[in-house]
Amino acid sequence: MSAWLPSAPCSPRSCVDATASVAAAPRAVLRLAIVLALLVTGIVCVPAVGRLSGAPRERIIRAWCRTVVRAAGVRVRIDGAAPPRGGLLMVANHISWLDVPLLAAVRPGRMLAKAEIRRWPVAGALTARSGALFIDRDRLRALPGTVARIADGLRAGSAVVVFPEGSTWCGRAQGRFRRAAFQAALDADVPVQPVRLRYRCDAGPASTAPAFVGSDSLLTSLWRVVSARRLVAEVRVMPVLAPDAGTDRRALARAAERSVGLRTALRTGTTARHAET
Repeated sequence: MSAWLPSAPCSPRSCVDATASVAAAPRAVLRLAIVLALLVTGIVCVPAVGRLSGAPRERIIRAWCRTVVRAAGVRVRIDGAAPPRGGLLMVANHISWLDVPLLAAVRPGRMLAKAEIRRWPVAGALTARSGALFIDRDRLRALPGTVARIADGLRAGSAVVVFPEGSTWCGRAQGRFRRAAFQAALDADVPVQPVRLRYRCDAGPASTAPAFVGSDSLLTSLWRVVSARRLVAEVRVMPVLAPDAGTDRRALARAAERSVGLRTALRTGTTARHAET
């Protein structure tokens, strides 16, 4: 296994909270239908939205992303904001497919995605049309080219969204941040925006129901989310990391990992001011 193809020890059987119940099925079917309708609408509208100027386009994308998450039955709480303009490497811990629209609700950007996502029904087409940067993680030799493409996007003023763990975790644990993408931020001389993602059931402990791990299929994970009750997605935008002349990618990756601080947040139960939808 290469350094670009990390894996997490999490699995649906050992880590993920069950949500299925007969009583929840009608509500879940309705939520699923609305989510799929929103995704198809997103695919159809991408060309028209892409022709809009920056600020109106981003407002529409942020609103649509929040709507997708809410349609799945998940409330959204966002604490903080990212710089609205300029190149920005946005990095976050990775738990669920929900992470992608949640980060786009903070600031729309180009996502670094594994090549397999292209084959996903509906979501794959939407990801490709959004301008995602795809990486073949089985080909380590492709990594320098991917870093260069990320840097080009950052120099052009885009936000590029990366999950540096390289794999999803259940939400009760966190992987180490891989260093490669941070080199792109250094090469392009742009700041890094760490974001902490967490899912809860109301104000209770962390919920793993939204996790998309191990042998999970996308449909199984989607059904578990729409079947759940009172799920809350917490998005905390941490202070921006501005690399200086003495910073290397290892130090920048460790600083971002500490900033996200999922282990500390889960241990202390830290709360913060937030906006809820």
